[in-house]
Amino acid sequence: MRRRNLGDLLRHVHLSGALSRSELADRMGLNRSTIMALTAELSAAGLVGEELPGDTGRAGRPSLVVRPERDRAHVLAFDVRVDRLVAARVGLGGEILDRREAVRPRAGADLEDVVGVLAGFGRELRRGVRPGSVCVGVGAAYCGMIRPDDGTVRYGPYVGWVDQAFGVELGSRLGLPVLVGNEAHLGALAERDRGVGRGFDNLIYLHGDVGVGGGIIVGGRLLGGDGGYGCELGHMMVNPYDGRPCMCGSHGCLEAEVGEHALIDAAGRSGELSGREGVRAVVEAAGRGDAAAEEALHRIGDWLGIGVANLINLFNPGIVIFGGMLRDVYPGSAAQVGHRVEANAMVISREQVRLRVSALADDVTLVGAAELAFSRLLASPLEVLAEMRRRSAHRAAARRGALAR
Repeated sequence: MRRRNLGDLLRHVHLSGALSRSELADRMGLNRSTIMALTAELSAAGLVGEELPGDTGRAGRPSLVVRPERDRAHVLAFDVRVDRLVAARVGLGGEILDRREAVRPRAGADLEDVVGVLAGFGRELRRGVRPGSVCVGVGAAYCGMIRPDDGTVRYGPYVGWVDQAFGVELGSRLGLPVLVGNEAHLGALAERDRGVGRGFDNLIYLHGDVGVGGGIIVGGRLLGGDGGYGCELGHMMVNPYDGRPCMCGSHGCLEAEVGEHALIDAAGRSGELSGREGVRAVVEAAGRGDAAAEEALHRIGDWLGIGVANLINLFNPGIVIFGGMLRDVYPGSAAQVGHRVEANAMVISREQVRLRVSALADDVTLVGAAELAFSRLLASPLEVLAEMRRRSAHRAAARRGALAR
């Protein structure tokens, strides 16, 4: 019970920022003396600090404010996209303190190259930490199907990854355990905790990259499926008769009809544009009145709307969130999406649903990776902090020994 309460209190200040003791007592349903004792333990460990609030305008003794100590505990977060690698050091509380980025060529199975770049970024980011700051976790988002137990990429479309030991290899290079998650699953959790999905227990997140991935949260919990490979929304069939070929071997999947290639081909720019920049170029052209680009967005919106209508009928979400390249595409195709939802989703399921773009923009999957990295600390703060401090001391001793030799 104590461990759970410590984790719950730390989670509240990590996700919401500075909170008064009285606010924490109300949120957690605990008395103030218990809150004071929990805060004292976390403060002694260096995870939170306390301070007097600003002028409250109220009489009486003010309740102390508890805030996360961003410079005392941090994580490393990595985001492996089809054409870009992103790394960040993120402080407790969720602030990105430092970051690195590199282009990733679309050159096939490149595990060694990806791990090498990310490990180098990780070393650079750790050199920039303040004395006394502890790395309490490492998380990575990958654009593929992930085995949760060990971070193996079972299938990474468009770059040829099959059963690649990504988590183990990266952890070995960093000297730290690495948690790996599917990018869209982590994007869903990030939007629920820090984005436009706050306050929703039932949400659907659609993430566009070259293809389309998804994350579904029902009753506050992510649907992972039997092996952790669930929510492959991009492979929902929307156009079975004359649909575009999909990388999965089928035809007419949602990702085949609304992904990067579908949009650029529909705009007549195939071979000329690619990647997120290519998608944005089509969107910008449509905004200037380019007829082909406008028609491409409308076509994409029609198929996207069919997919969204199916998801609304299946899961009755409170909100559907568009992220990745779909964040750029949705505003120009919202009318078509809305029309399909109105025509094809059941009234009682669609009447309350909101359609929104991601609030976390291009950092949504990076934020999700950071939250994955913090998950162990938030479940067991004092034990995980002690473990990571021991690891840090061991690495420092090993470096000193190597230098002495």
